[in-house]
Amino acid sequence: MSNFNHKFKIPFIKMHGLGNDFLIIDCRENNYKFSKSQIILLGNRNIGVGFDQFVLMYNSDKENIQTFLKFWNSDGSSSSTCGNATRCVADIIMNETGLSEVNIATNAEIIKCVKLTNGQISTNMGIPKIKWKDIPLSVKCDTAKLPIDGNPLATSIGNPHCTFFVKNLNQFSISKIGKETEINALFPERTNVQIAEIVNESKIKVKVWERGSGITMASGSSACAVAFSANRLNLTKNSVQIILDGGIVNVDCKKDGIWVSGDIKYVFSGKISSLLFDKLE
Repeated sequence: MSNFNHKFKIPFIKMHGLGNDFLIIDCRENNYKFSKSQIILLGNRNIGVGFDQFVLMYNSDKENIQTFLKFWNSDGSSSSTCGNATRCVADIIMNETGLSEVNIATNAEIIKCVKLTNGQISTNMGIPKIKWKDIPLSVKCDTAKLPIDGNPLATSIGNPHCTFFVKNLNQFSISKIGKETEINALFPERTNVQIAEIVNESKIKVKVWERGSGITMASGSSACAVAFSANRLNLTKNSVQIILDGGIVNVDCKKDGIWVSGDIKYVFSGKISSLLFDKLE
């Protein structure tokens, strides 16, 4: 058994937020490096670990920032932010430090996270951007009514989102619409896609397609994009429940940003075999 154990060298934590799952590696003491092909292999649910997003935690040189995060999708492409993963990492940091409020930096922004009395983590995803250049879009157009069949809305929550509102969610395929819309020429950096059905002014049902990952059971930034877009069209109140395949998150559209809160779960921890990448270039 001892000969077997020494071959495992990189520790990781597997977590999920409503089924939106992550492989999280702490690089604060050991600066682990991963190639795109290694990330793709780790993301494979049959021969790797499997995840929607791959997350690396780093030390921050800024005051009052507990950690700096980098994100990748399961296809090896990078992502600038991930709401559910940030909530998961916030819980790790809070358990380490005993803090109930932490600040986490990403390539997109500094994200404030607060532990609620019910144990859930609430995260401020910042003020959404709606100017076409900020999302970004490839041409100037009305971001509340895109020139795409269905007239969806575009929003940036640190990453681009395209939101379709429909009367009956079950009549539409998130697989088909997500796959087509992600690579639409209007989005030069590709886009996350949501199909949303307004249940009432406080509740929205949502299906999610994440760029670089495909269908996911949940997405924090997608939930924020849907809530903000519905509020932008005066379809809902400022505070709404977003019903996703993996469960429910609460989103509050406030002046200081869009707050999303919900459950997170630890799944397991382990170590990546040093032999896993042997045949990769």
